Amino acid sequence: MKEQLPRLDANPTLRERLRPYCRLGPGDVWEDPVAGHRVGVLDATAADDVSRIMNGRRASLLINDPPYNLTVGHANTPHLSKTDLDSYLHFSWQWVSACLDVLADHAHVYVWLGADVNDHFQPLPDFMILMRQFAQVRPRNFITLRNQRGYGTQRNWMWVRQELLHYVKGDPPFQVVYTDIPKILRGYYKVVNGRRAENSERSKAPTLRPGNVWVDVQQVFYRLEENVPGCYAQKPLKAIERLIQSSSQPGDTVLDCFAHSGTTLLAGERLGRRVITFDNDPIFAEISVRRLERYRETGKTGWQWQTPFPELTIDD
Repeated sequence: MKEQLPRLDANPTLRERLRPYCRLGPGDVWEDPVAGHRVGVLDATAADDVSRIMNGRRASLLINDPPYNLTVGHANTPHLSKTDLDSYLHFSWQWVSACLDVLADHAHVYVWLGADVNDHFQPLPDFMILMRQFAQVRPRNFITLRNQRGYGTQRNWMWVRQELLHYVKGDPPFQVVYTDIPKILRGYYKVVNGRRAENSERSKAPTLRPGNVWVDVQQVFYRLEENVPGCYAQKPLKAIERLIQSSSQPGDTVLDCFAHSGTTLLAGERLGRRVITFDNDPIFAEISVRRLERYRETGKTGWQWQTPFPELTIDD
């Protein structure tokens, strides 16, 4: 598999080779002529950048996957880095403030976040406390996505979860979505209209609602079509589509200020939402646009193990 890209955040030499193939540079914005999506190379902590790419629009849904302030794979890199907690919280305060300014009066806010067990679980609890400063939003839920990987470890409980914080501004609508998990347990009887009915008889669907613990979403890895090589922190398309389906309406504007592999952009395209997204890295902005173009041309949601940059030969 020679075409498999290594982690882009941890390979400065490869990054320099890829930059000439990026159509956008710092400050640039690409507007999709088909569906009106916008992709930029901007800074989420700069209110002027966020306002400029929104171009007067208001987002009814914000899905952000910021850096978690922890090193991944023992490599401290500019994009998956660890800094002191005060600096990270200041960074978080800046992007939250900038994003809240461009939300609609009634909007959902989702934030993926991690916890460093080697550093008192920061920054997850610290970010949650930070969010108390923003009176315009209130917490709605705390979702755990279970990564379907591995079978445990001999020296500790295996880490197989990702945390997703859910906040709301105002009173936005929420649509019930269902998983593919069939209802197989019987019980919970209740008398309805004089008839004693079992739980599954009264339900509106043969499958389960997801709840706030998701066990039906596959972690992205190289054997899946949606895999984008080089994007270490890629989120599953199924998870992002669930958020969009439950927390927005067709035609709504969805904002994602940390584009990375372009999953929110692709999910919005598939579900009829206009997505405004950007990254401070031209390479990830380029990957996002290429992923959208590839989907339109081939119907494929990613590259599996092949490189998004076929014009550049990737050596082992």
